[in-house]
Amino acid sequence: MAKGAGNKAAGGAKGRTSRIFVWIILGLLIIGLAGFGVDGFGGGVRGVAQVGDREITAQEYFRSLQREIRSTQERTGQALPWSQVQQAGLDRAVLSRLVTTAALENEAMRLGISVSDETVRDEVLAISAFQGVDGRFDREAYRFLLQQEGWSEREFEDRLRMELAREILQAGAVSAVPAPATWTDTVFAWFAEQRDFEVITLDRGALETPVPAPTDDELRAFHADNPDRFTLPEGPRIAYAWITPNLLADSLDIPEEELREAFDARAAEFVRPERRLVERLVFARDEDAEAARARIEAGEADFADIVAERGMELEDTDMGDVTEDELGAAGAEVFALDGPGLAGPLPSPFGPALFNVVAVLSAQATPFEDAAPGLRDEIALERARQILSDRFDDYEDILAGGATLEQLAEETELEFGTLVLRPDTREGPAAYAAFREAARAAREGGFPEMRPLEDGGLFALRHDGTEPPRVQEFEEVEVRVIEAWDAAETADRVAGRAEEVLAALEGGQTAGDLGLASVSHGEVRRTDRLSGVPPQVIERAFELEEGAHAVVAENGRAHVVSLRAILPADADDADGDRAAIASAVRESLAQDLFNAWARLLQEEAGIRVDQSAIDQVHSQFR
Repeated sequence: MAKGAGNKAAGGAKGRTSRIFVWIILGLLIIGLAGFGVDGFGGGVRGVAQVGDREITAQEYFRSLQREIRSTQERTGQALPWSQVQQAGLDRAVLSRLVTTAALENEAMRLGISVSDETVRDEVLAISAFQGVDGRFDREAYRFLLQQEGWSEREFEDRLRMELAREILQAGAVSAVPAPATWTDTVFAWFAEQRDFEVITLDRGALETPVPAPTDDELRAFHADNPDRFTLPEGPRIAYAWITPNLLADSLDIPEEELREAFDARAAEFVRPERRLVERLVFARDEDAEAARARIEAGEADFADIVAERGMELEDTDMGDVTEDELGAAGAEVFALDGPGLAGPLPSPFGPALFNVVAVLSAQATPFEDAAPGLRDEIALERARQILSDRFDDYEDILAGGATLEQLAEETELEFGTLVLRPDTREGPAAYAAFREAARAAREGGFPEMRPLEDGGLFALRHDGTEPPRVQEFEEVEVRVIEAWDAAETADRVAGRAEEVLAALEGGQTAGDLGLASVSHGEVRRTDRLSGVPPQVIERAFELEEGAHAVVAENGRAHVVSLRAILPADADDADGDRAAIASAVRESLAQDLFNAWARLLQEEAGIRVDQSAIDQVHSQFR
């Protein structure tokens, strides 16, 4: 097929391809600036795998794997060391996707599928990363981004042409997959059928006798029988030296003269005149304002009624808390009121207005002696941040000179400490996300580096090995043992009470006969969610036969479910669910067909993997 062939078919894929290449290109600059270019693996490494005539280059694999790692880190909010990348199988998943893509592109090459130069040009022009601030194509941005990645324009455009050809091939392979009627009908019947059921929910309050207080022997036995509940997980032992602005601020001396200067400069904060919460309603004429006030004074309406008659809400009239000066010519009369009340009509910048005083806020005057402690804390904290920022390089130099964290703490204001970092550790520096992230990424034998904390503090840490899991002694967790025992005992007793209720219902009694409240739920689908009803209750209702009962226990409660009726799917399908299900079935079949076809293409083309090249790529991530 000539290059011009397939233009029309490429149109459907155009939007998807543009979106794909937008984020691909946005990643190019970051990767290029990270110092990893065409020669990043040395001169001898080019391809990590080959599918037919299509080679997967080391650069392609590196970029794809790096994007996958970054995406996972952004999703989890945690650093992802290489050992976890391999444990999660991210490297294998990326290579598998690239092999599938290469098989499709190899098939497109074999069939001669391609697109015209004009189509490639249109795609390039549509990529936002290549556009300037005016939204037009910027050739310098285009050239710069490609240069950072080590691609020539020809190489990039050939790569784009191949992507478009693959899109055409892929779309043609799965575009006409039908939805079998039997399959659609079966799924629709499962999805759209409904249940009518009744639920009696039992909790601690439903017990005829309260749960007794546990004995010491019962608690110790519970602790011994449930070690997993009271086991601390393993975690890295972290030694650290740290300082925060708050820790340093306590040692700083702020002269009284400086405090008085700050007090005088911020006098408006400490000496506040009387203020009033005021609502203002503006009228076109004095006569209209007078008439409205007369109605209010006669009791025919209140201020809110007048506002509503004008098609407004009270918040539209709210001026907040204002001073007498802020009200201008109306200030004197509004502030002459002894308390809440109505003033006006009075002038305003927008015309005559009624002013409704909602509340009076008395004048406040804070003497210097009362304001000084807060001023001292603010000034000292800001000064401490600046001091730590200025001393960052000094601390770095001490570490670079071979000092340990212990020695750094001895020579400076930093404090030394140790902790075991576990998922719930939050004491000391572990209260900061920056510290926890650095501690999780640290490796034994690593060199401590100064790092900033979120509030302007600083820290350096060292990985001192791993603390194994440990069952906490009873005395350490006695309160937790009491809570866990009580929850478990309550759950057991509630479940026993539910079994009694179940037996009574099966014997012909009703919730009313038992003095229990029940809630009815009608026309419920298995995918519905009901307030106060756990999903497992709905699942159980769909497993029952009409007239049957069952108990569902969860979180210390028990739900006794009674199925009253099974309602089959509505054959008329007024909501159009059948069409949506048919569409989902088509998509599922299309995906299965595509996967099978892609595997067949791989088998036919043949796959050759260069493990040594892959290992060299992996070395860049260690």
